[in-house]
Amino acid sequence: MLEEDNDETCWNNLENFRVKLISVIDPSRITPYLRQCKVISHDDEEQVLNDPSLVMRKRKAGVLLDILQRTGHKGFEAFLESLELYYPQLYKKITGKEPSRVFSMIIDTAGESGLSQLLMNEIMKLQSTVQEERRKAQELTMWLRTKEDTIREMWVRDSLLHKHQERAQKMKEERDSLSKELRKCKDENYNLAMSYAKQSEEKSAALMKNRDLILEIDRLKHSLMKAEDDCTLERKHTMKLKHAIEQRPSHEVMWEIQQEKELLLAKNQELENTLQQVAREQNLEKSLSNEALENDCSQILEERRELMNTIYSLRKELQRSEVLQDKYAEEKEMLELQCTSLRKDSQMYKKRIEAVLQQMEEVASERDQALLTREQFYMQYSKNLVERDTYRKQIRELGERCDEMQLQLFQKESQLLATEAKLKRLQLELPTPTSDLDDTSSRDSQEVS
Repeated sequence: MLEEDNDETCWNNLENFRVKLISVIDPSRITPYLRQCKVISHDDEEQVLNDPSLVMRKRKAGVLLDILQRTGHKGFEAFLESLELYYPQLYKKITGKEPSRVFSMIIDTAGESGLSQLLMNEIMKLQSTVQEERRKAQELTMWLRTKEDTIREMWVRDSLLHKHQERAQKMKEERDSLSKELRKCKDENYNLAMSYAKQSEEKSAALMKNRDLILEIDRLKHSLMKAEDDCTLERKHTMKLKHAIEQRPSHEVMWEIQQEKELLLAKNQELENTLQQVAREQNLEKSLSNEALENDCSQILEERRELMNTIYSLRKELQRSEVLQDKYAEEKEMLELQCTSLRKDSQMYKKRIEAVLQQMEEVASERDQALLTREQFYMQYSKNLVERDTYRKQIRELGERCDEMQLQLFQKESQLLATEAKLKRLQLELPTPTSDLDDTSSRDSQEVS
């Protein structure tokens, strides 16, 4: 009864470390020792290791602990000795004692030969494990070498990519600079065109003002010539009036004409007196015939009337001829003035046409000169652009050649690195003797920690 209580107490104390034991213990390592101590049977070992329902290592460790718990104190002692052998750090943590490696349980059950066989089996397992680990270490080393070679190749590719990116960035910057220069050239060309158009407009405005001033000058000249013609005409009228005033009859002539008039009146009075005397004589002398007197009187009156009519008609014709003469003289003067003004107008228009033709010739010569200057400017500008493009093409070709040489250099370096890696792999593939077994306890302690 006391033994059962002691067994339960031991396993109850061990249950406090169940989680740690399940997470650390590998059942495949301690089952041979437990089988050697005859704590578990072959069926128990097959159940723990090969049961299809037990896939996870922790579940296998839990089932193994349950089986050992049914074996009592013997199973507890054998389990602690297996921990002392394979997991010394965990053994120290559970018992608080240093591992002594006495293995009393296996000596009692199988003897020293059983212990030796167990130890030899464990040593062979450890050797095979070490060899496997070293092989894995070599494989890992080879894998690391290949990864290093891959990293170097990726570094070379990264360098090539950086070079291509730098080249692309440089080409992008060149494109941006060329675009800026193109926009600048367009702006300069636009400004030149605007200034040229502005100057052309100013020149056209100046020519229009000059033409307006010339027309104003011609109009003023025409007005001046018209005023001179009017002044000349007025002067001629004035001279004619002065001449007419000078040609007026003088006072003496008027007095003579008055005397003649008085003489004619006196003669008329005498004739009337004579007629009265004749009438008296007729009345007195009734012997004379009335017909003769009347005929003589009518004849005299007829002659006198004819003379008066002739004088009147002659004076009238004289006045008419004088009026026509004055009219024709005025018309002649007006025609002479018109002819003079027309001659002056023709000369003025001729000069104006000559000035306009001269201005047109000057404008045409200036236009030809401007076109020639613009063509020369464009030719020089295009020549400069061609030279600049040639230089840039040469610079681009030199840069591409430099990049190609750098790429070739990187490729040579990558080939050299690959050759070195291949040489190192060949050196590592040579056989190296490895038979150390001193690091097993440290590895087990690492697994426990």
